[in-house]
Amino acid sequence: MLLKLYIYGYLNRIQSSRRLEREAQRNIELMWLTQRLAPDFKTIANFRKDNGKAIRNVCRQFVVLCQQLDLLSDAVVAIDGSKFKAVNSSDRNFTDAKLKRRMQEIEANITRYLAELDTADRQEPAAKQAKAVRLNDKIAALKDQMAALTEIEAKLQETGETQISLTGPDARSMMTRGSGIVGYNVQTAVDTKHHLIVEHDVTNNGSDRDQLYGMAKKARTAIGTPKLTAIADRGYFKGEEILACHEAGISALVPKVKTSNAKADGRFDKADFIYDPDKDEFRCPAGQALIWRFTSIENGLKNHRYWSSNCKDCPLKAKCTPSQQRRVTRWEHQDVLDDMQTRLDQNPDAMRIRRSSVEHPYGTIKSWMGATHFLTKGLECVKTEMSLHVLAYNFRRLMAILGRSAWWPRSGPTPVFSSDLGDFGASPF
Repeated sequence: MLLKLYIYGYLNRIQSSRRLEREAQRNIELMWLTQRLAPDFKTIANFRKDNGKAIRNVCRQFVVLCQQLDLLSDAVVAIDGSKFKAVNSSDRNFTDAKLKRRMQEIEANITRYLAELDTADRQEPAAKQAKAVRLNDKIAALKDQMAALTEIEAKLQETGETQISLTGPDARSMMTRGSGIVGYNVQTAVDTKHHLIVEHDVTNNGSDRDQLYGMAKKARTAIGTPKLTAIADRGYFKGEEILACHEAGISALVPKVKTSNAKADGRFDKADFIYDPDKDEFRCPAGQALIWRFTSIENGLKNHRYWSSNCKDCPLKAKCTPSQQRRVTRWEHQDVLDDMQTRLDQNPDAMRIRRSSVEHPYGTIKSWMGATHFLTKGLECVKTEMSLHVLAYNFRRLMAILGRSAWWPRSGPTPVFSSDLGDFGASPF
């Protein structure tokens, strides 16, 4: 009954346990749905807190239902992440730099107030007494703040974390477009045909670089297919993740990240250097061969380095490099990235499909949540809350796909779910 209450609440933008308590007492639909049971807000809140794993399994089971209805047969998903606010303001989130900056501000304010006290000592006794009391109260308050910040700094050093949040301990400060929020990074994999969310996850890691393989693997398991095509934006481009997808039989489509300024500066880009796998060398725009020189390990990746000895006298050197030689680096698994780029070139609409599939569910869910934030604290509870949002979204999406007649036949008598409901026995829908 409590699960039905929560599903109804999230379908109708009522996520608060206190609001659900009120609705269960006055909403005729909920009276019918809960058989006139009206639990208090604490019972409702504890159900969500204590049954997180079971609620998340219900969300997964709904995806299994969609699979049984043959709605996930295309085996193509779009993956994306979005930042959601946590129950933690930016003023209660601290990094080492923020602590030092705040301590400097407090020290400056204390120095200023002490100077004002010295000035007050030269005033009339009546004015001096009133001003001294006010300034001493402010100095005492600032010293209390300094002591609290010192404790937070010690705790930050003890835990080894880069930041700490006082209200929601698992929330982290994350960069968004133009600003930053304290919250969580929500990852989703959305079916590109019917726009159903087949898999989701919540993490406090603000970067998407390490999320591609994990989300694609979970999505493939949820769909129940041996092969999968996963489309993501360039924020997911990472060689190790794409290689892991390739080895697992997952076809990834991720645009390459442009890290070189050569093209913007009017010089030849790395794409202008053609690799010959038979000779293991590059051919530059001037027709010279860049041969293998050595292999190095950088950040755990094995990279091969190539350059030519004829760059000094090359007539195109000004358009190629300001250094003595143009050196080209090639990762040992670069062929996997090249194959992915070939698939992208053959599917020019891939990014449009990704954008139209995975972005609007985020907009819909955030609209349901309003301008506030997650209502729960802690990563596990936030995962449960997000599962309820995803379940409600998929519920509405499935009703839109199948139509009302698939859920409630137009002909025949209206079923009664309980003989004890009195006037509320018939469905109000």
